[in-house]
Amino acid sequence: FLLARPNQSCGGAQANQQRSQATDATMGISRDSMHKRRATGGKQKAWRKKRKYELGRQPANTKLSSNKTVRRVRVRGGNVKWRALRLDTGNFSWGSEAVTRKTRLLDVVYNSSNNELVRTQTLVKNAIVQVDAAPFKQWYLTHYGVEIGRKKKAAAAAKKEAAEGQEAEVAAAATEEAKKSNNVQRKLEKRQQGRTLDSHIEEQFSGGRLLACISSRPGQCGRADGYILEGKELEFYMRKLQKKKGKGATA
Repeated sequence: FLLARPNQSCGGAQANQQRSQATDATMGISRDSMHKRRATGGKQKAWRKKRKYELGRQPANTKLSSNKTVRRVRVRGGNVKWRALRLDTGNFSWGSEAVTRKTRLLDVVYNSSNNELVRTQTLVKNAIVQVDAAPFKQWYLTHYGVEIGRKKKAAAAAKKEAAEGQEAEVAAAATEEAKKSNNVQRKLEKRQQGRTLDSHIEEQFSGGRLLACISSRPGQCGRADGYILEGKELEFYMRKLQKKKGKGATA
């Protein structure tokens, strides 16, 4: 009987060890430091159970997809977060023109933190994306009366078209002018005085896609909103994309 007791205690220790291993294997994402080593390198005993406020949740990894999916998440204090899993639209602001339009996200082209996020088309804050230029093009036409981003055709085709449809164009222009009231025409003329358009942006309008940056957090607020890149920032990212394209060609 005396010899049997140590064996029993060993068996109990092994059972406890197996249970703890099973617990570790199914352990959730925890943000506490209880399960980590001390600064000196020594192990710590977990002297209290896990707390709800120390939990962590898996990342949203919002994907660019037409099948829009947003989940409601109840968080601390009874508050609500919106976890976007799949998105393909967002509100984008054109800063210099002080206008915002809802538009489609077409592609994820650059991410300073990780190229893997570009390959997997993941929407995160500060990701550089291409958006559809059509809503901004339409606004520019109505606001300034100027159509931007017309694709340049071959010279021969343009000459032929001009010769054939010159009269039709004149008639169409006259009709368009007739439609606009004097008040609208004066308004458009006044707006024309201070109108400037960056050559890089005009070039992008020709392709139908604008470079933009996501400034919201899709995994937290459920939306992919941002702003159109302009000026020095646009030049910086254009250089980055050009360098990336050059590396791809050499590889």
